[in-house]
Order: sequence, then structure tokens, then C-alpha cells
Amino acid sequence: MSFAVIQTGGKQYKVKAGEIIKVEKLEDSKPETKVEFKEILAYGDDKSIELGEPTISGAKVEADLIKNSKNRTILIFKKRRRKNSRRKNGHRQQFSLIRINKIFSKDGKIISEAEKIKKEIKEVKAELKEDAK
Repeated sequence: MSFAVIQTGGKQYKVKAGEIIKVEKLEDSKPETKVEFKEILAYGDDKSIELGEPTISGAKVEADLIKNSKNRTILIFKKRRRKNSRRKNGHRQQFSLIRINKIFSKDGKIISEAEKIKKEIKEVKAELKEDAK
């Protein structure tokens, strides 16, 4: 199984084709659009691996942006032993949900490709369930 190590949002992710991952929010991106990651640190499969110094020029990963959203609320509560000395804050980190489609090598060849998702199949299954009721 082929994989790639990408860098986005100050973090590194090991991704495979067809995988859905949660990354830091991608700026200026709308749902149902294609996203390209060009900062590839490494790629390969079970037998061989190609490492970058620090990145591999020419290699890229294509993905579909599924949605932008926010995580659950994290509460920050500070209490000191003085009378009524307390502070309560909350934070919701934004993220983007992406689906990895293709991994390209440095010479432009496709290393691995995700299977196509057919929305028609989902619609047919939904109709079958309604007919069964």
C-alpha cells in the first residue's frame, strides 16, 4: 500500500489514497473543491521509500475538501485561592475534513489512486430502503 507524508498547518500526516483525515483549517477553500499539497516529505510503499531533503520537489498529493467545521469546545478554567478569583474561557479549533484522492511521484506518475465514490449507488440504496417500507 502506497503512502505519503505531507506537511500542512505546521503538522505532518502520513496519508494513503482513499483516506479521510482532519487537518488544520485550510484558508480560502470551499467545500467540494480540490486541494493540492506540494510539501511532500516522503513517499513510498512496503518495498521502497523516497525521502526528501526536506521536501521532494515535483511530488504532490491531490485531495477533495469535504467540509470546514469546528471541534468540540475546550474549557479553560483558572481558579486562584483568592475570593472570587476565577476565569472561564472556551475555545473551538477550526478544522478541514479532506479525502485523499491521488499521490503523485516527483516525475508526475500516479503512485496510488483512490476508488471513485459514486453518489448514484448511495441514491439507489436509499430508494431501495424507501421501497421496502
